[in-house]
Amino acid sequence: MTRTSVGINGAAGRMGQRLLHLAHADPGLTIGAALEYAGHPALGRDAGELAGLGEIKVPLVSEPAVNQRLDVMIDFSTPEGTMKVLPLCLQHSWPLVVATTGHTAAQKADIEEAAHDIAVLYSPNMSLVVNVLFELVRQAAQCLHGKDFDVEILERHHRYKKDSPSGTALRFAQIVQEVMGQQQIRHGREGIVGERPTSEIGVHAIRGGDNVGEHTIIFTTLGETLELVHKGHSRDSYAKGALLAARFLAGRPAGRYSMNDVLGLPNQGK
Repeated sequence: MTRTSVGINGAAGRMGQRLLHLAHADPGLTIGAALEYAGHPALGRDAGELAGLGEIKVPLVSEPAVNQRLDVMIDFSTPEGTMKVLPLCLQHSWPLVVATTGHTAAQKADIEEAAHDIAVLYSPNMSLVVNVLFELVRQAAQCLHGKDFDVEILERHHRYKKDSPSGTALRFAQIVQEVMGQQQIRHGREGIVGERPTSEIGVHAIRGGDNVGEHTIIFTTLGETLELVHKGHSRDSYAKGALLAARFLAGRPAGRYSMNDVLGLPNQGK
């Protein structure tokens, strides 16, 4: 069996360590490189030992070797980490799975531009079920468009999450906007704000504990409510999706890909 050589950017983080565990256990994958930011206190240590796997003979580094060979890179770091690894992927012609969220508009534009030269898969969420839910939300919005339904989105994550609202919640809101036409996203309400206008989508973020991720999309009108819900039970759902995306992307020609491509779903917006 030919193994896919995977690099992991953000390898010392919570998601990076789960990627190391799952990639190490997958007979179809091999860990080719483990990257972290310059100055990280664990640089130089064996990435497997850092993740509790034992020695895998892959050191944690801030720069890959000049002759580094990889089939694909997974970025599960920070927006700044993405911008650090992006030129490396362009330089080495490595396909790139971007699983990081919270990028600025300018950073997103740079990622999109890179897809002219390398294969790039950029998704606000790597969970297979969440990506199926994106399509179910689109279908619900199409069915309920013009029928006096309000839409609210609730997301819950652990206390350590840095961006708010989640990129996943914003993607759900974007899908509803594309179909139903609401122009405003409202983050929270306070004081006498008046009656709820039909032109807005409420997006609300809860942070606390160790919640790995929940999203609820609420379609509600006078008399009835539809709720579409995803609950992540562990980070493995996101890590497994990222590794599946990496296996899909390895060897692909330059272009912009999405989890819909991985799942065989129609691409109605990436």
